[in-house]
Amino acid sequence: MIITDDHMHLYNNLRLKALEQFRDAGGTHVFLVNLLCHHYGIRPKSGDDFKEVFERHINLVTKANKIVKAYAVLGVHPAEITVIGDKIGHEKAAEMMKEALEIAGKYVEEGKAVALKSGRPHYPVSKQVWQLSNEVLKHAFEVARDVGCAIQLHTESYTREGMLEIAKMADEVGLKREKVVKHFSPPLIKEFEEIGIFPSVLAGNDNVLKAAEQGDRFTVETDYIDDKKRPGAVLGPKTVPKRVKELIEMGYEDVAYKICVENVEKVYGVELEE
Repeated sequence: MIITDDHMHLYNNLRLKALEQFRDAGGTHVFLVNLLCHHYGIRPKSGDDFKEVFERHINLVTKANKIVKAYAVLGVHPAEITVIGDKIGHEKAAEMMKEALEIAGKYVEEGKAVALKSGRPHYPVSKQVWQLSNEVLKHAFEVARDVGCAIQLHTESYTREGMLEIAKMADEVGLKREKVVKHFSPPLIKEFEEIGIFPSVLAGNDNVLKAAEQGDRFTVETDYIDDKKRPGAVLGPKTVPKRVKELIEMGYEDVAYKICVENVEKVYGVELEE
């Protein structure tokens, strides 16, 4: 049985042992997403400096593949606009982020990663920073369109208006809405289906069951951060296998297969094997 976690990080706590826990709980496939530059001790002066982040992440994914089937998601966390921008200026930071996204796109073209990551701040920012963030996001959509891949988004909390705005940005550059994945999604499956963006539902509480009761157009994730300061945040590595098995026990076997296999293959253009 294939069980897929759509969004997980490995940082400075359990590292690869987290994937051993995931595997032992029944997990088989995982999408590993790089963190911000400062998590790697890097202070970028240009987009080119993100290469070290990407290379280190790809090396980690290579090691992860000895435990489960792991895929690399590369990109620029939207918080970099303030983390970097507060030091060097927000406009300069935005240009750097765009350059880094283009570099990430080349890794996708080379087959070293399967998707990009971008988004916009999930915390209050100035109008200028918000505008610059949207420009970076739109550029990320252009890169995803050009290299033919999906893109995971870290954004503000869900609102229908916000998601429609993002969907229209994808339309403007010719990126299919179903290739835009809203990471950390609530279980509002029908609304996401109407909007067209693909939800990656956070597997906490009874979110997965709530989602399954509405349909099967979603994936599931833990957003496990693997930070020593917050060891179980956001959810532990065993959570997705646990929740998917609960779905099956409750008679949602077809939904479990759809969210862990068929949807993943369709969105990311990969072929999953047991």
